[in-house]
Amino acid sequence: MQDNYSYPLNPDWTQDEIVDVIALYNAVETAYEHGIKREEFLQKYRSFQQVVPMKMEQKQLDKDFEFESGYSIYQVFKQSQKTSSNGKVRIYNGNNS
Repeated sequence: MQDNYSYPLNPDWTQDEIVDVIALYNAVETAYEHGIKREEFLQKYRSFQQVVPMKMEQKQLDKDFEFESGYSIYQVFKQSQKTSSNGKVRIYNGNNS
């Protein structure tokens, strides 16, 4: 994907909320690039849900993040649901469709 891109952020978020959302974006990047422990990803996803409780806004941020980075929060979350509790979530970014 692109080397330099902007994270979609809401200017109304507090600094702590921005840190939580960026932590999720970083976890998604890690899942695609190296793999991430399932529980680590889910902890960051739960923090993201606290900042962004509305599903519609979550989907919009995912869409915006995927547009910028090529990485999908939803795909990592979906893969985490199929991964054993002590396993690693890894997304292989081939065109499997």
